[in-house]
Amino acid sequence: MSAPNIALRIFKLFYMRDPRYGRLSKLPGAARLIERLLFDGDHMVALPRDAVVKINQEIDGPVQFVLPSQLVDYFIDRSVYHWIMNFCICRRSNPCKDYPIELGCLFMGEPVMDINPRWGRRVNKTEAKAHIRRCQEAGLIHFIGRSKLDTVWLGLGPKAGHKLLTVCNCCPCCCITRPAAYMDRRLSDKLKRAPGVSVTVTDDCVGCGRCVQEGCFIHALHMENGRAVIDEECRGCGRCVERCPQGAIQMTVEPELFMQATIDQITGVIDIPPAADS
Repeated sequence: MSAPNIALRIFKLFYMRDPRYGRLSKLPGAARLIERLLFDGDHMVALPRDAVVKINQEIDGPVQFVLPSQLVDYFIDRSVYHWIMNFCICRRSNPCKDYPIELGCLFMGEPVMDINPRWGRRVNKTEAKAHIRRCQEAGLIHFIGRSKLDTVWLGLGPKAGHKLLTVCNCCPCCCITRPAAYMDRRLSDKLKRAPGVSVTVTDDCVGCGRCVQEGCFIHALHMENGRAVIDEECRGCGRCVERCPQGAIQMTVEPELFMQATIDQITGVIDIPPAADS
């Protein structure tokens, strides 16, 4: 049986039925074993969609805004190798009924040359950026960084871990992030909030609770005294901003901190030799 077929069976058995299975990682010794097998060295940063972001910067003349999609563009421009999957393994395993299954991950780095050509295709920088735009238009959220699990199910081997850059395009219903709220912190902390990103509940909150019910994969929202409260578990994905019918949740980005600090984090765990024209 091929590697992706095994991965699809595992996803169907665990991830896609009940995310609360993540509690198994809290059994004695389980988190350490799971980390070693599937998540060792991982560092994935949540990037909200551009549409939900407010730039935290005074405007007194021409200003160059920095938006989350520009961070992905930076790495696309920096990289020599780009690969688009023909399917999202999470949505295909479910199968997803609300978001496009064909909008799969974008991988970058030399290891993409060893991905089975039946599962996707190598693309140029323009095609990679167009793919990212389609994913954002479809309502998907990016997680970018190092993911050992991808090297495992793609069959790339352990040496690919520090060279493969993953850009996941996640939906709220099927994404592999769903069990994170139930997992041991050793594993859930692999998913990071981007530096310079903050999410706040404004005085416009009427306490409808929709953000708590629908808006947070990490369960960082709860109701308190008739209004929503965001705690330190927030990863800054921005789904709650989109879900709030009152527009009462606000996301801001500190441009300089977001861009350079996030780049530093990712290049600290992924070695991507720059393209000659980057």
